[in-house]
Amino acid sequence: MYRSHLFGSPAILAYSPSINKFVFQSDAFIMEWPAVEIVGRSSITTVQGKAHTRLRTLVSRAINQPNALRRIAPLFQPRVIAALQSWAEKGRILGFNEAKKVTFENIGMFFAGFEPGPVLDTLDELFAGLIHGIRAYPVDIPGTAYHHALQCRKKAVGIFREELEKRKRNQNCAEAKNDLLDQLMQLKDDEGKPLSDVEVLDNIVGFVVAGYETTSLAKMWALYYLAKYPNVLQKLREENMPLAKKKTGDLITSDEIAKLKYTNMVVEETIRLANIAAVVFRTATKDVDYKGYKIPKGWKVLLWVRYLHTNPENFEDPMCFNPDRWKEPAKPGAYQVFGGGSRVCVGNMLARLQLAIFLHHLSAGYKWELVNPESETSYLSHPKPVDGVEISFSKL
Repeated sequence: MYRSHLFGSPAILAYSPSINKFVFQSDAFIMEWPAVEIVGRSSITTVQGKAHTRLRTLVSRAINQPNALRRIAPLFQPRVIAALQSWAEKGRILGFNEAKKVTFENIGMFFAGFEPGPVLDTLDELFAGLIHGIRAYPVDIPGTAYHHALQCRKKAVGIFREELEKRKRNQNCAEAKNDLLDQLMQLKDDEGKPLSDVEVLDNIVGFVVAGYETTSLAKMWALYYLAKYPNVLQKLREENMPLAKKKTGDLITSDEIAKLKYTNMVVEETIRLANIAAVVFRTATKDVDYKGYKIPKGWKVLLWVRYLHTNPENFEDPMCFNPDRWKEPAKPGAYQVFGGGSRVCVGNMLARLQLAIFLHHLSAGYKWELVNPESETSYLSHPKPVDGVEISFSKL
């Protein structure tokens, strides 16, 4: 463990699986990070106790349990299929930009009922600015990334608030979309009290942040690694092409996806190496003694997740893209791409499903090459090649 003052107050950088387990499972720590104001103080990422449990149960039922995934799988695929076809028509694309576009179209539709168009395009731009400030130093003055992110959040909340008010006016009409926004509006606490407008809006913003950039980046890194490792792509094709031919144009189901063993190993290896959430922040709510170290109340605890996923003690030849390593489960505590304990990402199965759907249609019908195979990587606000994964793309 090392002391650090990089974030304005003493911090503990935790570099071991045992520390990792402690951080996530101890009730002495709460969620805290520089971006709380960006995500929203009423969102599921920040609330505690019964409020967190109630929100978590709702969201899990809506997007993460098997029945929900069966319903979601056919809804997400038409946009993925159309996107891949458009990529082939363009011939050369920036993988990150295109992955963001199709991901946001699906997220916008499923979370808040927005169809592709000017409103969704505006939200896309606003969330790009919002997300860019998530790991920025929290200085709220004009010209900083953090200030810009707050302004983008304010405008995005305004768009969602307008949609919320519209639904409240039409709540007796038979036009309920039953998307996540509708379900948040219907959620009640133990006393039958619904969420406030602020709570609904904070959570919609928080869910978009959690499900947008991360999934987009995972798709981008899949394009990158599969181009770098043609042997993996070939095995992926061998598993997916027979099913694609058998379906003859029909959409793949979530149950069929669950049976694609190698595809799901590629999913796990992609998100392991992508290390999208490289660091996790917590704040000590009381003085804690842990293995000879005293962590005073109010200190920040940082888990450097990237270390866990690239540590040769946890993964053999960790920088190699090797889906076959997932024939066996990872060591306990060594794989934390979605966090752990009661704070494990509530949409982890939805994220895996989206990536598996993308991999199925991608590998069965298309080929591509990196334009800049030696492109360097930038790490803020999230890791990605500096060229945005520029590729030449065509049908098989």
